[in-house]
Amino acid sequence: MKLKKELGLLDVFCVASGAMISSGLFILPGLVYAKVGPAVILAYIIAGILILPVLFAKSELATAMPKAGGDYFFIERSMGSTAGTIGGFASWFSLSLKSAFSLLGIGVFATLINPSITEGQIKFIAVLCCIFFTVINLVSVKVAGRFQVLLVILLIVLLVVYIMRGFVSVDVHRYSPFMPYDKSALFGACGLVFISFGGLTKAASIAEEIKNPTKNIPYGMILAFVTVFFLYAAAIFVTVGLLDSGELAHSLTPISAGSYKLLGAAGSTAMALAAIFSFISTANAGILAASRFPMAMSRDQLLPDFFAKINKRFNTPHFSIIFTGLFMTATILFLDLEGLVKVASTMQIVLFLFVLIAGIVMRESRILNYKPAFTAPLYPWLYIAGMISYLFLLSSMGKLAILSTVGFLLISVLWHKLYVEGRSERKSALIHIVERISAKEIAGDSLNIELREILKQRDEIVADRFDKLVKKCELLDISKPITLMEFFSVVADRLAGRLGLDAEQLFDSFIMREKESTTVIRPGLAIPHVIIEGKHKFELLIARCTAGIDSEETLTPFYAAFVLIGSRDERNFHLRALSAIAQIAQDPDFDKIWLHAKNIEELRDIILLSKRRREKGL
Repeated sequence: MKLKKELGLLDVFCVASGAMISSGLFILPGLVYAKVGPAVILAYIIAGILILPVLFAKSELATAMPKAGGDYFFIERSMGSTAGTIGGFASWFSLSLKSAFSLLGIGVFATLINPSITEGQIKFIAVLCCIFFTVINLVSVKVAGRFQVLLVILLIVLLVVYIMRGFVSVDVHRYSPFMPYDKSALFGACGLVFISFGGLTKAASIAEEIKNPTKNIPYGMILAFVTVFFLYAAAIFVTVGLLDSGELAHSLTPISAGSYKLLGAAGSTAMALAAIFSFISTANAGILAASRFPMAMSRDQLLPDFFAKINKRFNTPHFSIIFTGLFMTATILFLDLEGLVKVASTMQIVLFLFVLIAGIVMRESRILNYKPAFTAPLYPWLYIAGMISYLFLLSSMGKLAILSTVGFLLISVLWHKLYVEGRSERKSALIHIVERISAKEIAGDSLNIELREILKQRDEIVADRFDKLVKKCELLDISKPITLMEFFSVVADRLAGRLGLDAEQLFDSFIMREKESTTVIRPGLAIPHVIIEGKHKFELLIARCTAGIDSEETLTPFYAAFVLIGSRDERNFHLRALSAIAQIAQDPDFDKIWLHAKNIEELRDIILLSKRRREKGL
């Protein structure tokens, strides 16, 4: 069964926003302020800028491959099943842990409303919330999405009120000195707050359930980034201006403390509720996104088959959601999260590195059917700058986190060796790069075929009569230069039997038609077409001649030929077929991709996946 496309632009925006606004805003600023002072504002701004390379890379990859699994799917298809196993486990593991941490954050902030709550009660509240969100995600992704929209809108409204009210009350003296400590601490602080933006790209993991993914994915994530970037910078600017340095440096609830300064106990309670909303939205978005990683891995035989099963009643991956919920519950009850969250943060940076590499591999593979609707700007320099920045961030995370991550990677590789090896035979995009370098046919067409089906689903292409004709038509790939007469002779020999005609008679028809007026439409393209006797007859032959077909009537050769032969009663379809070919050939990149296609199937895909008007009955 397929997942339903039920999420729109607002849902994407709210999933991305809700996955960001949580502990990074409501807990972390005080801790970072203790390290860099008022420069905490700059740390958040720099961290936001550093997320841009992976934001653009994921937007490109997700519009080219809008499939469940996000990071995992991109990494596996670009670098193979070993890298995919690491990427899938790391994505699922880090996001599930952070979502569990957000659920515990609900209890932490609940102590502001009721200070008598115990640690056991905090965990009990977190487990109940985890069960609640697991059930919501089981019932319907649409319900989960709508719940996310409500939470994020409430959260943004409360934060905007806090910012507007607090802006007029800040004390400018609290921003001086702006950087009282060693400047080298600033980059370490950026690494600490970088993860605050990490949830931004999680919308890519639910890409398969997003309507119109070519627009809604990039627009939703970019809009979420701009909104949250402003909210972070503005809210922290206001908080620094409201609180004394000693008060802010020792606060685990800085936004609530700032709100208390403005509106007293009512303000503190309001921001505590906002924080709880943020943790709830992060947890909900986390279950929604994290549960898609085991499902995607199971589809590719990297995990047992039951993870990929879709519930017939609710159209949700129920086993994957339940397993994610159980893992989060166990984490809440039994594990010390402080060290694990740091490890999860480190793995997320590693994932971002993998995603940037995946983006480069997909571009450099030059696979015909890799057609992102959104293209990352400043390629490859933006990707390279991102990788260098993330390596610096990794170096600031500490030995324990890095060693723990290396251990996790080794376990993932071991799982691949023991369970996956021999099950997955798909060739990755990396093989296509090796093929280009070695000039050997080793990649095969499996990835190209898969991308073709993804594009058909993404663009909602429903085959019309012309598409069906293209699928079964003769397709010639001629490497040596030939004359127009020689070409017509080959065409007549190929099509005469199909039409029940004499080959010589058909050849003469082409010559007579060409004498009336040339069928070379423009340099590089010809559409020879003739009318024949009979009824319900129509054939198409497509040809590429990389060395060129010379026509006496034109000064330049043509490389693409669409030959149409039909009886008089097919006149209407004849005209519509001409229109379809004209729409295909008007693509400014048509000549380039036509000449660079590797084989006949790629030539056929160029036509079948083209953007044109498709009509019923055509």
